[in-house]
Amino acid sequence: MSIYEYVGNPHVHTPYSDGEALHAEVAQAAAKAGLDFVIVTDHNVWVDGVEGYYDKVLLLVGEEIHDVRRRPQANHLLVYNAEAELAPLASDPQGLIDEVNRRGGFCYLAHPFEYRSPISPDLVAISWADWDVTGYTGLEIWNYMSEFKGLMHNKLAAVYYAYFPARGIRGPFRATLRQWDELLSQGKRIAAIGGSDAHGTTYSLGPLRRVVFPYEYLFRCVNTHILTDRPLNGLLEHDKPLVYSALRAGHTWVGYDLPVPTTGFRFHARSGANYALMGDELVRTGAVIFEVQTPHSADIRLLLNGRVVARVRGRHLKYTTAEPGVYRVEGYRNYHLGHRGWIFSSPIYVI
Repeated sequence: MSIYEYVGNPHVHTPYSDGEALHAEVAQAAAKAGLDFVIVTDHNVWVDGVEGYYDKVLLLVGEEIHDVRRRPQANHLLVYNAEAELAPLASDPQGLIDEVNRRGGFCYLAHPFEYRSPISPDLVAISWADWDVTGYTGLEIWNYMSEFKGLMHNKLAAVYYAYFPARGIRGPFRATLRQWDELLSQGKRIAAIGGSDAHGTTYSLGPLRRVVFPYEYLFRCVNTHILTDRPLNGLLEHDKPLVYSALRAGHTWVGYDLPVPTTGFRFHARSGANYALMGDELVRTGAVIFEVQTPHSADIRLLLNGRVVARVRGRHLKYTTAEPGVYRVEGYRNYHLGHRGWIFSSPIYVI
């Protein structure tokens, strides 16, 4: 079976909501960062007619939908491939998700856990609140700008991490990972993506004024890698369904590509003649053999139902078991004097 890997960023904003760079400029920044695709998800506006290839980067358009009247703010939903403006449905999260699915789209819960910063009333926590909803594809387990917001405990910390962000960025919030494992333990199929939430905003703090996180920089940090069964060929009508099929199927991992790229990571399982990638279901016909390969040495952990069942330091993990359940991989590396999250895979579901 041939598989092809591509890397992109599925959570980006432009001036159509609260970003600074237009679609072509976003794609240009993505190209400089080495991305294959980028998905613009402006707040409560679906921009038609701008999808296509720019600088060899496939630019697609989704939408980040939320109820602007809700206080406090909550429930931001990343909607893909719905091909319609659905913001009027934002006050009913379940109804919104149902309509997305009815239209052939799919969705991820954006930044499901956040922490406010006390330095500005604008930096409130915007988490997901209505956990009884069903029908969504997965969680945005790692949102770069959400993590940065949580680092700004005071103005001094804000200035420090604005200049040295890599010293503070560590990985998905533990609350997010715990909630993910809890949902998986309930039998739900929950895939993972990660994104920049790039805006290109200029921040001011006293006399200091700068674009803290340019698009290109963020596109070198937290990305989503996908696996497809056919190669992209540079045509929108061919490649858009491939990208969206991979994101819908959970053939994904979240990679912190700044320390070293996560390109080349693989996680699969076999049982007899049956084979599964991340996002797939594997039917046991006997023992199950898991294999994990990383492009660089790492602290690799294989988790079953949220607990570590195998762990190695290196580039390869192999584990044999007969136990059913939900398996996923986490990888960590040392970077800037800290143990940083590096790779977080979507699960394999063994039945």
